[in-house]
Amino acid sequence: MGDAPTSRLLLACPDQPGLIARVSGFLAESGLNIVDVDQHSSAEGRFFMRMVFDHVPEGEREALELRFAREIGEPFAMDYEFHDAARTKRVAIMVSREDHCLSDLLWRWRNGDLGGELVAVLSNHPDHAAQAEAVGLPFHHVPVDRDDRAAAERRALELLQGVDLLVLARYMQVLSPQFLRDLGAPAINIHHSFLPAFVGADPYHRAYERGVKLIGATAHYVTAELDAGPIIAQDVTRVDHRDEAADMIRLGRDVERLVLARAVMAHLDDRVLLDGERTIVF
Repeated sequence: MGDAPTSRLLLACPDQPGLIARVSGFLAESGLNIVDVDQHSSAEGRFFMRMVFDHVPEGEREALELRFAREIGEPFAMDYEFHDAARTKRVAIMVSREDHCLSDLLWRWRNGDLGGELVAVLSNHPDHAAQAEAVGLPFHHVPVDRDDRAAAERRALELLQGVDLLVLARYMQVLSPQFLRDLGAPAINIHHSFLPAFVGADPYHRAYERGVKLIGATAHYVTAELDAGPIIAQDVTRVDHRDEAADMIRLGRDVERLVLARAVMAHLDDRVLLDGERTIVF
């Protein structure tokens, strides 16, 4: 595809013959060249597709989308979204004391690999101010009073106005359902993959005590149900009896930062479609 600007179409609908041909024909009739296509038909009879095609100028986008809705979207009962790849999504990060995921995201952003624009770092601790400010990002210390968590959430929402994605890069506070509703943007979280076996504090120490042989990480969309949102990315690494708890923590951090980065980049690249409580990731 090179560096030419493109547009993207993500869609989901009941599966039936001819869907690819119909959507492809619509774009061809509109004078748009398709440069990339991914599709999937589920066992439950749902069809998912991601198409990348020539950039649609802003002045022509509304008419194209209205015609698509009339000719294809409504007749085929589609859920769909058009995205302009040239529009860079605004991303904010919330973090607590551990900074391995934050550092990784800052590095990828600084090197132009993230696929979005970081706009702010928020934390309930002041520890990472220098790290954020060193790369030119505003850092906001938003302490959380356990007797008045709502005040911290109100302040955070003020600072998160206009973001397209919130990344919880080891943010160790539970966000309320009201916060998630008011945020008006998706949020992605990362945690170890010991759940539900080793919940709570010191999961790696407890896993070491039980002699686990695999440790991993899960990145998922945040929902009102704690750590139960649709999973975007996961990975594991092997450990054995030679690995102490400190080794597991170090290896776990490596997996966490990689899995979170994969999930964030997939979302920013418009490669994730929701399928109920699951995701389709192209």
